[in-house]
Amino acid sequence: MISFEPMGRLPSREAITAAILDDGAGTTCRISNYGATLTSVRTPDRDGGVDDVVVGLDSLAAMLAPAMQAARPCFGTTIGRYANRIAGARFTIDGKKHRLIANEGGNSLHGGPDGFDRRVWTLDMLADGEGVRLTLDSPDGDQGFPGHVALKADFRLAGHGELVVRYEATTDQPTHINIALHPYFNLAGRRARHIGPHLLHIAASRLVAIDAAGLPLAGPLLPLAGTDLDLRSPRQIAEVLAGHHRQLVDHGGLNHCFVLDESDGPALRLEDPGSGRALEMSTTAPGIQVYTANAFDGSLRDEAWLPFKRHQAIALEAQHWPGSPHRPDFPTTLLRPGDVYVSETRFRFSAS
Repeated sequence: MISFEPMGRLPSREAITAAILDDGAGTTCRISNYGATLTSVRTPDRDGGVDDVVVGLDSLAAMLAPAMQAARPCFGTTIGRYANRIAGARFTIDGKKHRLIANEGGNSLHGGPDGFDRRVWTLDMLADGEGVRLTLDSPDGDQGFPGHVALKADFRLAGHGELVVRYEATTDQPTHINIALHPYFNLAGRRARHIGPHLLHIAASRLVAIDAAGLPLAGPLLPLAGTDLDLRSPRQIAEVLAGHHRQLVDHGGLNHCFVLDESDGPALRLEDPGSGRALEMSTTAPGIQVYTANAFDGSLRDEAWLPFKRHQAIALEAQHWPGSPHRPDFPTTLLRPGDVYVSETRFRFSAS
């Protein structure tokens, strides 16, 4: 079942709407056309108690608050044209140099200062009535990126608590594309204060090691076997955060792209032993950026005036690897006319 509710208007008077998807078995998802944002996933625990497991904001007023706009935590938003970082805010395609708008030092982060997370998408029901489609046109030169890009973001809530998010993009000029959903989760519920008790498993034997600016280090991918970052067996997040690996210490926790192995099972599993809730994630993307909210310092607050605390939630972002336009040894993010960019991720919520 799908319903719609108004969220208000932007200062530009554009109307903002939310779609509520209900699987009829206790799980509901709420998607806003402001930023193509997943604002809520309400799902049962082992005893049938329903809570919101997406940490973020529900109201448009809170999203537009000056402090929130300045901090740009990207709560549940769709990120583009390029999720993560591009060094020097520039790249070269077919010998032509393109200068992007820098918004993190001299680098480009999450598509620039006016990325897809700050756009009003067109929201419609899918023809089969099983989900919603959000569409957006990104003009040539948008934040410095070449080419006119047409985007589709489909959100479907299938049976058994499975949310399917599919992005498609086409272009009329060669350009780089890396679109990602940026949800923060705490399976104990939105008001839980720490992600530490959760168990995390990632089917990844390598990750992209990064420098202090979050850019990929030169050289090969970092092998994880025998390190504090090896999550191929479930481990408590508190234990991981207490590790002594330089990549953890330098960044105050996880803020890394895990390079996914070929696997018959899910790419990632997150479990909260207290509630019994679990999230399994599978994706066509080559990596998952995992961020343990290291920069949440309590200065930002939600609608109930509760502060967002460090390590309160974990962001799970299926995407290409950071800095790919400068790394020919990485999977390419180059999209050419006539080709279609496709990225699909499945989030399956359950309780045991």
